[in-house]
Amino acid sequence: MLEKTSAQKMSLGDRIAGELEEQVISGGIPAGAKLDETAIAAQFSVSRTPVREALHILCGRGLADRIAYKGVVVTRISPARIDEMFEAMAELEAVCGRLACHRMTMSERAELQKLHREMEGLAAIADSSAYESLNTRFHTLIFAGCHNTDIIASAEALRLKLAPFRKYQLGDAGRLKRSSLEHQQIVDSILDQNPEAAESALRRHLISAAHEVVSRRQDSAEMKPEETQ
Repeated sequence: MLEKTSAQKMSLGDRIAGELEEQVISGGIPAGAKLDETAIAAQFSVSRTPVREALHILCGRGLADRIAYKGVVVTRISPARIDEMFEAMAELEAVCGRLACHRMTMSERAELQKLHREMEGLAAIADSSAYESLNTRFHTLIFAGCHNTDIIASAEALRLKLAPFRKYQLGDAGRLKRSSLEHQQIVDSILDQNPEAAESALRRHLISAAHEVVSRRQDSAEMKPEETQ
């Protein structure tokens, strides 16, 4: 149950959305299921206002749709759709990485390397929550390093849409270690000012993430044969 202190009220909708997103992506809430405001409010012991906010977030990220006379319904997320979204993100990040190779300032490069070292330590102890938080900063720093306002805006918009999927795929200790190794290749390419290598490393990294999401969802579905994705 979520606490309802005044300090938390502003983020309550986001927190509820985060829990619902994880259930939708993992298949805990199946495609086609109705997300009922009253039931969700009771589940989290909150008013319907933060629940409405949470459902707006889910719809905005393509995890649910508002259907006339039905309400908010969970979208079917196919493996092909997951691949498509990560492919788009991979291309945007590849552009950011290519440009960052020659445009990143010395302080930005130092911060990228420092962040990677911290994440290596978190991957080693399988701290997925802390790793995921720094992972967002790591990729955002690469966006910023391209120093192109329009590209950064496009990358950030897609990053927000993919955020729950990226968080989900980092829930496995093995994936954390693989992600960290992939980050090493990205960092080395940028520090070496090798744009071709940076592009390739970022594309591989995002494709690897997509495969992890699809694989984990398939494993989850096999454990729950009575549910449909």
